[in-house]
Amino acid sequence: VDIAGVDLDVHLPHIKDYWCKLLLGEQGYQRHTMNIHRALHTRRPLQTEDFERWLAFFTATVDEDYAGERSERAKRVAASIAANMEKALSAA
Repeated sequence: VDIAGVDLDVHLPHIKDYWCKLLLGEQGYQRHTMNIHRALHTRRPLQTEDFERWLAFFTATVDEDYAGERSERAKRVAASIAANMEKALSAA
């Protein structure tokens, strides 16, 4: 939060919109996720541990509050996003 300069009151609705788009097909999210994370990566390079930590938090949150096919899909999508983002940023 400090490095990214994120205001969670602003950021959390974006995150909700992003996941609603990915998982439910809603069209509320119109930002370019990779560009946002590239900018963060220039401030402080994101490492494998960052992606692993994010995925662990995501998975734990889903497991705590949800179960079933949709939650399993959400975790698969999250794992794919983390892997793809890590690969793209490490190549930059």
